[in-house]
Amino acid sequence: MPSKFSPPYTVPAPGIQKKDGETAVMRHFKFADKLIDHPDNVETLWDLYLAGNAIGGDRPFLGTRRMDENGVAQEYEWQSHQEVRQRVENIGKGLLELGISRQESVGIYAVNKPEWTITEQSCYRQSFIVVALYDTLGAEAIEYIVNQTDMKVIVTTSDKVKNITQLKDRLPTVKHIVTMDAQVDSADKQQAEQAGLSVHLFKDVETLGASSQQDTPLPKSDDIATICYTSGTTGVPKGAVSTQASCVAAVSAVAAVGDAGTFAPVDYTDTYISYLPLAHVFERVAFGLHVYRGASIGYFQGDTTKLLDDIAELKPTVFCSVPRLFNRIYDKVLAGVRAKGGLSAYLFNRAFQSKKSYLDRTVNHWLWDRLVFAQIRSKLGGRVRFILSGSAPVSPDVMDFMRICFSANVFEGYGQTENYCGGCLTLNGDTTSGVVGIPFPCSEIKLVDVPDMDYLSTDKPNPRGEICIRGHSVMREYYKVPDKTAETLDADGWLHTGDIGLFDEAGRLIIIDRLKNIFKLSQGEYVAPEKVEQVYCKHHLVAQAFVYGDSLQACLVGVVVPDKDSFVPWAKEIANGDDIYRSDAVKKELLKQLVAFGKEN
Repeated sequence: MPSKFSPPYTVPAPGIQKKDGETAVMRHFKFADKLIDHPDNVETLWDLYLAGNAIGGDRPFLGTRRMDENGVAQEYEWQSHQEVRQRVENIGKGLLELGISRQESVGIYAVNKPEWTITEQSCYRQSFIVVALYDTLGAEAIEYIVNQTDMKVIVTTSDKVKNITQLKDRLPTVKHIVTMDAQVDSADKQQAEQAGLSVHLFKDVETLGASSQQDTPLPKSDDIATICYTSGTTGVPKGAVSTQASCVAAVSAVAAVGDAGTFAPVDYTDTYISYLPLAHVFERVAFGLHVYRGASIGYFQGDTTKLLDDIAELKPTVFCSVPRLFNRIYDKVLAGVRAKGGLSAYLFNRAFQSKKSYLDRTVNHWLWDRLVFAQIRSKLGGRVRFILSGSAPVSPDVMDFMRICFSANVFEGYGQTENYCGGCLTLNGDTTSGVVGIPFPCSEIKLVDVPDMDYLSTDKPNPRGEICIRGHSVMREYYKVPDKTAETLDADGWLHTGDIGLFDEAGRLIIIDRLKNIFKLSQGEYVAPEKVEQVYCKHHLVAQAFVYGDSLQACLVGVVVPDKDSFVPWAKEIANGDDIYRSDAVKKELLKQLVAFGKEN
């Protein structure tokens, strides 16, 4: 379906004068006059939750899969919006009884599950600060975050109790662990208590709150809602401080573009699958949109290897994910087509090319969708209306593949932790691959010259430069690190993203480079390693690739992790039954294929 809107999709903000060395300040064409901050009567995340709760009523809200006596997942079981609200209010008061005060931090250390959401919403109500912890941070980073935020309570799962106990002598502020599970191992609990921790079951804190008379004033828009820590590549993590108002701005902006028809709308009839980590802002915004609209949200089992089984059972209408998963689906489908060969491969390739030829007009085909792509579409439950990809670039080939094979609108988003994901979204009906879209209506964007890299706002035919974002969703600061804040936020409130972009003829933003993730080899050649990695990750035998180099060397070093499902059968065939992990034939053939693939792409 072609876009019903005419370009340019990004227009100069009225009344803001262009500066030398920069493009004009650009805004969403539908929201040029004023940046969105919040809907009427919705100024905090608690207001946002109440709006969705009123819409949802007794309808299903949070769902998890029932486990049978053998531990096998069965159907989804649901809690209604009203049932969840009572639990939210109880757990919030229960945390008050444990000694948490307004604007103090509460740690959440778990995979996505209803108790994560219930704790999160209770923190918004009581104006506690949500600080998410996750395993990939590492023990040193968790220690740094807990101590920097003076964390007293960590709400977690029973398997994390031992981890926290082992760190207790380095976490002097932590007093309480609240475990989301129905029980905790008695030995783990005893060790925790010996270390000076009080261990509580989630349901007991709810009971404590149900009988509590404590409460705090309603949150204010300038209260801190969450501190989201970025893992970074070097040094300690930085905590992006987002207020209630900045979080509301990002969620309401997505709702507004849906209502305006430039993005897919969400309402109470939708069902969302939550599996992306709630520790990160991409999932937090997507999740928040469904909360605001009173929709239903089903959680995965906590194991990504079982995600497609969860999706098949839930049959979501909205699916948000990251390029890594889409790349894996892309590789496996195409590998399956090659393995079948014959008539099946012929039909798939003919159908694929046929749909691709008119992809600028529609993502549907009356015959091919039923005859060829129905089985692929069923992998996402068969009901998906639209797909949103974020957190990293996705290749144009994969974007086209998803639109063709899933017969669904596919959007790409661009944002950062520092602006609560409120960067850009692609346009409804626009199937152009390689663009990240146009600004969120809560944000405005400009490109600033980077002379050292020859990216200039005066470049022809398209202006280029560092992407800078300003608006209502931008963070207040990096928590307790003013020097890092000053490096990222300038005096006029512009967030310097470190990404290099260009505006195309239609006013859409394209990410073309990274300001710092580039290095020069000894012969003077600049290399952007992420681009090289993305090329090799498209090969069907490759699961992950890492490229490294430095300015004292003339060539790069690559580390490749094979894809187990594709690599083993291929290697056996090459090795003719030899030990596939020792065979020189396999190594030589793989290297030969990858070199050729790299040159071609």
